[in-house]
Amino acid sequence: MDRPLLSLRATLVLLLALLAGAAAGGLTALAGEGAPRSLLAGLAAAGLAVPFFNRLIDTEDSGRRQRADAGTREGERNG
Repeated sequence: MDRPLLSLRATLVLLLALLAGAAAGGLTALAGEGAPRSLLAGLAAAGLAVPFFNRLIDTEDSGRRQRADAGTREGERNG
């Protein structure tokens, strides 16, 4: 049980999504909406932020792999 529960990347993605959701919910509450609408806005923002930050904080290896795959596919079409 020496491994962490979440990886560093997963923790960062979830933390950023939580901050985005809290900011959206807080701004909605300050705009005069009620608590239920503020909560829904915060949850929606957090839900959309997870895939956004997950893609934004991409590992270097997968970025290289995608570029290499794209080059191979492109060459196959031309040849």
